[in-house]
Amino acid sequence: MEKFPVISLEKVNGEERKTILEQIKDACENWGFFELVNHGIPHELLDTVERMTKEHYRKCMEQRFKELVASKGLDAVQAEVNDMDWESTFHLRHLPASNISELPDLDDEYRKVMKEFAQKLEKLAEEVLDLLCENLGLEKGYLKKAFYGSKGPNFGTKVSNYPPCPKPDLIKGLRAHTDAGGIILLFQDDKVSGLQLLKDGQWIDVPPMRHSIVINLGDQLEVITNGKYKSVLHRVITQTDGTRMSIASFYNPGSDAVIYPAPSLVEKEAEEKNQVYPKFVFEDYMKLYTAVKFQAKEPRFKAMKEVEAAVKLGPIATA
Repeated sequence: MEKFPVISLEKVNGEERKTILEQIKDACENWGFFELVNHGIPHELLDTVERMTKEHYRKCMEQRFKELVASKGLDAVQAEVNDMDWESTFHLRHLPASNISELPDLDDEYRKVMKEFAQKLEKLAEEVLDLLCENLGLEKGYLKKAFYGSKGPNFGTKVSNYPPCPKPDLIKGLRAHTDAGGIILLFQDDKVSGLQLLKDGQWIDVPPMRHSIVINLGDQLEVITNGKYKSVLHRVITQTDGTRMSIASFYNPGSDAVIYPAPSLVEKEAEEKNQVYPKFVFEDYMKLYTAVKFQAKEPRFKAMKEVEAAVKLGPIATA
């Protein structure tokens, strides 16, 4: 079996840049996922984020989750559950405006640490986007600009814990889906596994690895690259023991950003066969996605194409 791509950024600005870019290109074209090590985020900060997140779950969320499970009878289900996920979550918003100070239950030290972590992730997201630009032959900053809209990108974090589940064959931690947005940066538990991606019809584990950041591509990058890079179905399976921590940060286009294939990536042949991805406002895509997240992405693209034809957002320049 092919080995899940693990890429070190340590010498990305030195003599190994070409090799590293090649590894990223291969991962983007063939996996839609890769794991970064030596990414520049200090290990001590990652350790602190992990410790505080786990403490916060035990102190503020674990009991709540147990009560929810009991109230819905989830611990005694006999048939597969398709309308719920076995996860305990909360959301942080960083850009365009932060909500960290407004969330209840977070102590000041945890707020401070998550703010610092978000700043480092934002910088890493933009670095990775520029490496993608280089591989795609787009000018530096193209993807950041494409995501910008009038107020800059949307950037937020979903903090999840996946507690032990008595019926792992009947309940998923998180049902299979592709991510709607741009680029996703995941800091996950290094001991308890669960994240899987679909490759060539097989579910493959994303290996837990200490101090790594897992990157995956969202639907918007598939559109901008006109399908050269694809968002990939992934899911979280539950385990009978151990709580899995997952901190996923989503660097997405601004709500009013207009997303469309980069003209230089639309090949003549694709144009002639009408195989060009749609042009749309990101917020409109999100409204659709929210309703059909756990369904196939292709009908979403088709629906946006129909909207585009109806409202005539204007032709895409190919010169």
